[in-house]
Amino acid sequence: MATKIDKEACRDAYNLVRDDNTDINWAGFKYEGSTIVPAGHGADYEEFMSLCTDDSRLFGFVRVTTGDAMSKRAKFTLITWIGENISGLQRAKISTDKTLVKDVVQNFAKEFMISDRRELEMDYIRNELKKAGGANYDAQAE
Repeated sequence: MATKIDKEACRDAYNLVRDDNTDINWAGFKYEGSTIVPAGHGADYEEFMSLCTDDSRLFGFVRVTTGDAMSKRAKFTLITWIGENISGLQRAKISTDKTLVKDVVQNFAKEFMISDRRELEMDYIRNELKKAGGANYDAQAE
């Protein structure tokens, strides 16, 4: 059965993360049968991390504040989480299903495909976004 996405509900969650007037900094998208639906959203990244279990596969859209002494800015990332216990067929399918998510989640600085919980740590994500972000005036102080 072909995978579908609840575009309207997922777009609503995506827009909450993009909105500068909310504290919401993540939205998750999970599989419900063969449909991708919102898995939740919130202001605590740890909540998103708790959705990323060995038995789950999901997508996350995350706002990360980056910058240096000169400026702070919001960067966005798309995370694809594939738990350790996910079958080979489901692992392969998530790559094609990601195109459905990208129809909704269109603006992000960096994309991650993660199956190791250590790579979910905010410090790791922030450092990778810094590398992709151009000028870093804090590097001169190091």
